[in-house]
Amino acid sequence: MNPYLPLLLLFIFGAIVTGGFIGLSHLLGPRRKGATKGLPYECGIDPVEDPRRRFPVKFYLVAMLFIVFDIEVVFLYPWAVLFREFVRSGQGLFLLIEMAVFLGILVVGLLYIYGRRALEWE
Repeated sequence: MNPYLPLLLLFIFGAIVTGGFIGLSHLLGPRRKGATKGLPYECGIDPVEDPRRRFPVKFYLVAMLFIVFDIEVVFLYPWAVLFREFVRSGQGLFLLIEMAVFLGILVVGLLYIYGRRALEWE
């Protein structure tokens, strides 16, 4: 018997149950069409503005900055955990310089963004 067969059967069973519940809710669920049903849901608050309005570019810029610095932490944490082992093996100085270059590039990018006043919300 294949050792992956129970896992495959579990996925098939899960897909069947999920599809069944979605199909049953579609068939048996209430169908009330109206003006309120067509409105976008915003946490129970009546929509104030058009949901298709344009967001400022700075909104996306701040989101991209968050992702960039989140990725920095993802690279920095494992490096910090393993740094002591690399120092013992004699590669500590190389790794320290490598991380300094990486952080330097990010700092230059942050200074550029700060100089362009991208972080100020108007």
